[in-house]
Amino acid sequence: MRKITPFLTFNNQAEEAVNFYVSIFRNSKIVSVSRYGEGGPGPAGSVMSATFVLDGQEYMALNGGPHFTFTDGFSLFVNCETQEEVDELWETLSEGGEKGPCGWLKDKYGVSWQIIPTALGQMLQDKDPQKAQNVMQAMLKMTKIDIATLKRAYEQA
Repeated sequence: MRKITPFLTFNNQAEEAVNFYVSIFRNSKIVSVSRYGEGGPGPAGSVMSATFVLDGQEYMALNGGPHFTFTDGFSLFVNCETQEEVDELWETLSEGGEKGPCGWLKDKYGVSWQIIPTALGQMLQDKDPQKAQNVMQAMLKMTKIDIATLKRAYEQA
């Protein structure tokens, strides 16, 4: 059976990043780690690659050198059920990174994340176009998504 696994290539922080990510999300673990030996392109004993699971989704990481960088064209989308979950992930993942608009952030490794409450998608898909528009306009003014503010905008229609 074929499956698709996101593959993240870091300069030299794969081990640190994997440990950080696994510490944040429940149902997460490091599955395997391969290390460079003597004469490899990386320092002997340093991580070459790692396979890990975040909340049930498998990922791979590689230390590929400085010519590999992350772009905003790829992000990890985290669907959050509560404001507490949004707040915790937003603060933890953005520490040392960069907070962006509309629930987007870059972590300290340069990986882009979207920290989005389920409620946002539900309100944006409302059959009443005015409600959906009000929510969209409120969201466009936010960095971290605030569910209470979205609900107030939704109820204005």
